[in-house]
Parts: sequence; C-alpha cells; structure tokens
Amino acid sequence: MSKPSLPTTEHTARLRDALRKAAFTADGCLDLLGAGAYAALSRAETVPALRATRGDGPLESLVRLFLLQRPVPYAALRKALPFADEAIAGGWLLRDGDEVRATVDVRPYAGDGAGEDWWIVSDLGCAVGGANGIGTTPGVDRADLVLGVGGASTTLAGITVREPVGSALDLGTGSGVQALHASRHATQVTATDLNPRALHFARLTLALSGTAEPVLRQGSLFEPVGDERYDLIVSNPPFVISPGSRFTYRDGGMSGDDLCRTLVQEAGAHLNDGGYCQLLANWQHTDGEDWRERLSSWVPRGCDAWIVQREVQDVTQYAELWLRDGGDHLADPAAYAARYDAWLDAFEQRKVKGVGFGWITLRKTGSDRPAVIAEEWPHPVEQPLGPHIAAWFGRQDFLRTHDDAALLAARFRLAAEVVQEQVGLPGAEDPEHVVLRANRGMRRATKVDTVGAGFAGVCDGSLTAGAILDAIAQLLGEDPVVLRDRTPDAIRMLVEQGFLEPEPQPGRATA
Repeated sequence: MSKPSLPTTEHTARLRDALRKAAFTADGCLDLLGAGAYAALSRAETVPALRATRGDGPLESLVRLFLLQRPVPYAALRKALPFADEAIAGGWLLRDGDEVRATVDVRPYAGDGAGEDWWIVSDLGCAVGGANGIGTTPGVDRADLVLGVGGASTTLAGITVREPVGSALDLGTGSGVQALHASRHATQVTATDLNPRALHFARLTLALSGTAEPVLRQGSLFEPVGDERYDLIVSNPPFVISPGSRFTYRDGGMSGDDLCRTLVQEAGAHLNDGGYCQLLANWQHTDGEDWRERLSSWVPRGCDAWIVQREVQDVTQYAELWLRDGGDHLADPAAYAARYDAWLDAFEQRKVKGVGFGWITLRKTGSDRPAVIAEEWPHPVEQPLGPHIAAWFGRQDFLRTHDDAALLAARFRLAAEVVQEQVGLPGAEDPEHVVLRANRGMRRATKVDTVGAGFAGVCDGSLTAGAILDAIAQLLGEDPVVLRDRTPDAIRMLVEQGFLEPEPQPGRATA
C-alpha cells in the first residue's frame, strides 16, 4: 500500500475557527466528557467518552472523529465543519459513502496564555495514551510514525525556561509541541527532525494553532543547523536505550545512551552566552561507575548544569516497557521472547544494571568554575517548573561571585511558602531536629540546626547575614567570630536549594 498523502496547510485558518466555534478545545472537551471520561482517554479507554458523545451535535461529532477516531455521518459533520468538502480535498478527512473519518489525529491542547487554544496534529492512534494505543495510520511504516502529546512532552514543556529570547531550536520536533511553546517567547524558532514526515506534522500543528511557521530543517542532532547558535535549545530526543533502531521516534540508532551524551556534549557549541539547553534523557547505570560522575563528565566546558534523575528502572522493567510500546507483547510468544533476550544481551554486554530517566539543563556561562549538580529527585514537583529552574541558575551565579565575606555582607529573604517543622517524640521537651520545607518548585525539605532555623526565620531582607549571625551568637552565648566562620556553608546550601533568596544590592545586579 502506498503512503497516504498528508494534509495541506491551505485551510488551517478556517479549520481552526470551526474547531473553536464548536468548542473543540481542551476546556470544551473536558466540559463535554467530564473528568472521568477525559482521564480514561489517557489510559486508552474509550467507552466512557463514547457514552458521552451519543448526540449528533458539532462537538460530539468532532470528539468522535478526532479524539476517538471513529467514523461519523457526513451530514452530522457538516454541522461542525460547513466546509467539510474542502477539508476532504485538503487531506484532513476521508469520505467513505455516507461516513467521514479523520486521516490524522487532531488533539486540543491548552496554550500557554489564559484562554489560548492550540491543536496538535499527529498520526492516527499516536497520541500517547490515545484512543487506539499503537499507531494505525494506514500505509505508513510504524518506524516513520509521528507521535502526539504525551507525558514526556508535557514534562519538557513545563520545565523549559520561558524567558523572551531571540532564537530557539526544537531539536527532534516530532509533532511540533515544543516549537509551538517556543513560538510564544522566541523571535525565531527553528525545528529539526530526522523524519521528514515529522517536519510536515510540525508545520500543520503550528499552522492550525495560528502560529507563524518555524524554520524547518531535516537531519540528525545538530547537523541541520551547522554552526548556528541559539538562546534556547529544547529536545525530547529518541532517548530509548535499545538494542536496535526500529522506530525513528524513540530509538536513537546509537549504542547505549550515546545519543543523549552526544547531544549534551555538542550543545555548548550551539548556545549563545547565557543560553539554555533543556532536554529529557535516559542514561545507563553501569557496574562500578557512579551515574552522577558519568553524566557530569558529559557537560561541555563553560556550562553550568543541573541534572535531575526522576526514576530508575532495572533492565527487565525497562525492556518490558519498550517491548510493550512496540507492540511486541501482541506478537508470537517466541518472537517476543527472542526480542526480550536481545535487550538483556545488550545490557549485559555493556554491564548495565539499570536505566535512569530525567532531565538535563545546561546554561552557558563561560565560567571557569562551573556549577554541575547531578541529583536524584523522585518526589512530586510544582509544574511549570521553568521559573524555578531559571532561579536555580541565577543563584549559582550569585554563589560563584560571593566569597564568604561577600556572603556575610549580603541580605537574604526567606522564599515564599517555606514552613518550619519540628520533628520529635510526642511530649518531648525539645525536638529531635528541625526541618525547613518548601511548598514551591522542587518542594524540598532539609534538616537545619538551631542556628540555621533561627537565621532563616529572621531573613526578611533588612539585615545582612553577618548582622543576623552576630545577634544569634549573642542570644546563644557563642563567639560571633566562630559562628561567622562555621556558618557560610550552611547559608550556601539554603541559597542553592532555594530556601533563601538573595536580595538585590544597591548599585549591583543580582542574579
């Protein structure tokens, strides 16, 4: 079977207006289906949504057509899309007698601004957790399929720093989700992908969402952009560590985690000063090697880095996850076992005992004393996290330029929504320890001693750190010189983790 022709962008403005008029938006679909049925779709369960769309109104027809990917009567569709014949001619729909079905997956997606409506275009059944699970676009090899929005996409969108920039690069754009977000705060957006089909879907996504077309380039990693530099690079790359390259959208075609390593190592040469590179990644945990040291060695010179591991799976769990993703569990048991065995062989040869998943953020500072932190954080975080990530890098700039004397001369303010907890046995006269807990950003908690708790509680930006320590020393009967000498490391920890925020100093810019 020959590949079907892809839709054109010719009628996207009229289609967008019709979708919005019919309330085929994220909020409109939630209102129609209800929270339960809407959540069920993310689990590939369609029965609740089918029950909620038994009517023949415009919104019901569009939900069945695009979200549930069921044929709808041509007459009913004309109520939602008066120009249905043009949409058929443009390749968005296919008519079969008295029924019409979609040729692509169109998903409502909430934009960055209040009341802003976007739509993501991908192959049928390829919205992760979508109605049909495994891609079903007729005539298209699954290796070339283009996925819609999934958990990884929304995670990356949430952690991305959304500062106004001149240029942004979406490396491995897929259906164009990250390019769409970048278009709202970047003057120029470039989107690349190895798969030419993905570039076409990215064009459709941005056109249907009413955004200017990005610069589209085909190729792998940074090859399509040559020596160009950007203020922001984002990437949800094909990071799956697999024994072969079966699917363009997930398998990088390199050994182990070499694709993610290469992307990180080469990113520095493509960033402007102060620019960010943010990506999702998988990485190997190998025998005899600390994963933190291994990933820290990837960071290019002149870049600060914050590497956060969100989850670790053993090799059997990891293989099973991606074998199911590839539909291998539905195949002949012997073939499934052979593929499973191939995954375990590959891991054994590389001495891999587990696979980590998380995100990596680089910021080009040019510093000869870069801050490189790799940590494990499997706990819930506040999304969007982008502003907190930008603040983290700003605090690294502050700490790098303040020795102990400058730190004690600075003023700090306790971050918003930080609370103090005293932990101990019921009825005990004194707590075993004191904990500061942040309810924003990474939602960290850290133990502090009496001095640390007292110091943090007084920080309102009015006194220098040194003056606060002198007052605490007098209260506790300690030598203020000794207290000043032993406290800066604790202050640095509280600043780095976001419990304390540096106050701007008159006549001096503060990160």
